[in-house]
Amino acid sequence: MEGLQSKAAAEGGAGMKKIIEIDGNSLTIDNVAEVARSGAVVQLSETGKCNIGKSRRLLEKMIEEGRIIYGINTGFGKFSDVAISKDEIEELQRNLIYADAVGIGRPFDTEVVRAIMLLRINALAKGFSGIRLETVQTLIDMLNKGVHPIIREKGSVGSSGDLCPLAHMVLVMMGEGEAAFAGRLMSGEAAMKEAGIPPIVLKAKEGLALINGTCAMMGVAALAVFDAATLIKTADIVSAMTLEALEGIVDAFDPRIHLARPHKGQTAVARNLLRLCEGSGLTTRQGEKRVQDAYTLRCIPQIHGASRPAFDYVREVIETEINAATDNPLIFPDGEGDVLSGGNFHGQPVAIAMDTLGIAVSELGNVSERRIERLVNPALSGLPAFLAPKGGLNCGFMVSQYAAAAVVSENKVLAHPASVDSIPTSANQEDHVSMGTIAARKAREIIRHVQYVLGIEWMCAAQAADLKDCGKLGKGSKQAYLALREAVSFMEKDRVLYQDTDMAVQLIAEGKLLRAVEKAVGELD
Repeated sequence: MEGLQSKAAAEGGAGMKKIIEIDGNSLTIDNVAEVARSGAVVQLSETGKCNIGKSRRLLEKMIEEGRIIYGINTGFGKFSDVAISKDEIEELQRNLIYADAVGIGRPFDTEVVRAIMLLRINALAKGFSGIRLETVQTLIDMLNKGVHPIIREKGSVGSSGDLCPLAHMVLVMMGEGEAAFAGRLMSGEAAMKEAGIPPIVLKAKEGLALINGTCAMMGVAALAVFDAATLIKTADIVSAMTLEALEGIVDAFDPRIHLARPHKGQTAVARNLLRLCEGSGLTTRQGEKRVQDAYTLRCIPQIHGASRPAFDYVREVIETEINAATDNPLIFPDGEGDVLSGGNFHGQPVAIAMDTLGIAVSELGNVSERRIERLVNPALSGLPAFLAPKGGLNCGFMVSQYAAAAVVSENKVLAHPASVDSIPTSANQEDHVSMGTIAARKAREIIRHVQYVLGIEWMCAAQAADLKDCGKLGKGSKQAYLALREAVSFMEKDRVLYQDTDMAVQLIAEGKLLRAVEKAVGELD
């Protein structure tokens, strides 16, 4: 079957890995996570090989005919009107990589580097870039064998592609730069040699084909979207536990209220809360203890639900972009055969989407931190101060709320959009840039922070449930409670707490909390 396929490796055993077949058109966000995090093996489909070959043959024909083509026999950017002789073409491509490998800051995580490599392979497999098949195969071999270029996080303005970070990737392909291999940092030359991969010599257009695209911002973005999908449902689960621990009023989630204001996200969250709290002996009805709850409980559907359509928009953009040709110029071998210069490298769609994701997820953290305050504040909860059975001698979760407040405050800075900024580059040839890679990095950091905030709320809600009666938790909340208690025990007296927090966050980030709850109540909306 043509297109992207996943199948078991031909040779099984404990080391069997999933194979992801690449054709340039069928990659999914889940596939990106499988390759980046689980070590799935990548191979080109026959369609991908055919497409790459067709565009390369056309390009070589045009070079032989002496046609002037941007980035092939001309300079780059402001130098696009400078002609390059045939015997200087290889030097031109090599110099492009040297000039663009000027990254700043700490390296991307290995999982992001793997996602970047995969997305570049997929873009090249579309067959619009004019690269040689053997060059693409070199990048595939590096990915499959674990040669991970050291790619610095900063230096891309997100237009004309992610030139700077991708140039660091290509340095290693050339046997230069730095790489991580077999758990060690080494030169690119040594890594390629130990892995048994011959370095490449860049031919016409290959340097440009490898670095002109949105693959760095997309490597970050695809993993951020994958994690946010889990986080959005997790926020509902954790909030349901808090609702029960605080004897919240379930009438606020009556379907009639939400059908009267029928936003899909809002109605979905209200349904989730009712399912999660089903059978609870802790929740209350309107008028039993109070007439209505504070907004952070009563308005969970309206607050959480507002982030959902924003997330759906972001996911659609990223799903489109991971299968897009973002090179320039693009080679169209079918028909008469054309080479066209355009602007698909411009990261504006991704920039706006990732700024949107950052804002949407940041709000999940804002409201979670306020629920933490309601749990630890005895004036609001009716529970022991800071959930400490013997307060005074013990501080309980007092400073856990400080930590949540700190990262929520930082998120308010990070959520400021990067995409509203632009600084012209290349002597004003590139006079509007997207800052998309910055937007993606910020969104990913916000997601990490919110994982921590929800982890702290989860621990506080479980502690509060123990102080009330955890046996009365609803069907879904009970499973969430048990999932935590398998790793983190009730805190009778103060102990080193950051390790518990880290464990809770790991269970959230890896989707273990979500899977445990959905096993009990079915897939959440």
